[in-house]
Amino acid sequence: MKAGNLNIAMLSIHSNPIGELGTMNTGGMSVYISEIARELGKRGHAVDIYTRQRDGDHRSATELSENVRLIHLGIAGNGNLSKLILYPYLSEFFQSLEKFRTGENLDYDIIHSHYWLSGRLGTWAQNAWNRPHVVTFHTLGELKNRVGAVSREPEFRIANEKELVNTCHRVVVPTERERDNLIRYYGASEEKIGIVPCGVNLELFRPEQKQLARKRLGFEQDDTILLYVGRFEPLKGLDILLEAMAYLKNSNQLRLVIVGGDGENNPGYQNLRQKTYELDISDKCLFAGPIEQKNLPPYYNAANALVIPSRYESFGLVGLEALACGRPVISTPVGAMEELLREARAVRVVTSNSPQKLAGEIQSLIADRSLHPAVEIRESVLGYNWSMVADAIIKEYQVAIDQQAMQNDSLLSAEASG
Repeated sequence: MKAGNLNIAMLSIHSNPIGELGTMNTGGMSVYISEIARELGKRGHAVDIYTRQRDGDHRSATELSENVRLIHLGIAGNGNLSKLILYPYLSEFFQSLEKFRTGENLDYDIIHSHYWLSGRLGTWAQNAWNRPHVVTFHTLGELKNRVGAVSREPEFRIANEKELVNTCHRVVVPTERERDNLIRYYGASEEKIGIVPCGVNLELFRPEQKQLARKRLGFEQDDTILLYVGRFEPLKGLDILLEAMAYLKNSNQLRLVIVGGDGENNPGYQNLRQKTYELDISDKCLFAGPIEQKNLPPYYNAANALVIPSRYESFGLVGLEALACGRPVISTPVGAMEELLREARAVRVVTSNSPQKLAGEIQSLIADRSLHPAVEIRESVLGYNWSMVADAIIKEYQVAIDQQAMQNDSLLSAEASG
């Protein structure tokens, strides 16, 4: 690694890290990028995060934290384009990126792309700048198709992911499960993959007395409250949780608080709301809307448990946040949940995403009087702080930088011998 601090180009083209959490394109990945960048900036590294310009925001750059900037790349009408429709416009985004970079005379030491769309830009930057390229996919198209999400991911996404696995210098994944998925379905080399778990802001997410949290939010003190935090897309399995609630509708004081979504006018919200009426559980479900990250802790602390009903997760960041607040988690077997179960002993993993089995696990947890105190639950995730995650990411950057240097040396040797 070169002496001194790094200049890092992070790419998050489809999802703005300061977007509204819980909405369609803003979830755990945005939290991950923001927290990692903040920690890297605190260490003296300079981080520029490139994303698409949001509607009505005409700034070229925003200072996010110490040594961290958010660079807004604009093309005509891009704020109204959905995720997949961005694909044909990626070359225009790269031109916009290059215009900004050359205009400010910037030279980066490493590129870190988040999600496959950003990976395409990262590949162009890798070739144009002759710099090492690290990719974090966050989700994989092949896995989304295999779990039966409602709309299939297109073949061009999967083809691009496979190409990225081969051409980038390093792939960072959050779990052994995701590493194994890359090897099995994408033919990735195990030596190219680094495992770095997600983290949690332990200053923000900490235990609070349940009664006080409920008073702040206006919740009933005697209710049994289940919490869902996430986006309203089929992959997240909120429909499974609602069907599980239907098995429990005779539990008079059971309530489900749902955090996330794009607002009451969004079809996703309207479909789920209609489902609560069809299942006769509308009186048990509170749609709280999207909540800013800084305002989430009272929701975790007011709940008896967080439920993660996902069909697929690369990690499950909200599970860490709940555990940091000392609250147990009920989850389908996705992401890091089984690993967290071993460590926290406060995670109940359902063997499948069957609504009936999920309902049974919820009922079992409600009746369990032997749960660990909040402080003990929190202790199990103290090793997941963002500072330690950033240290691990820097080591992965080191590997990628060394790998690219070796490739350059090999090319020079080949040219000399030729």
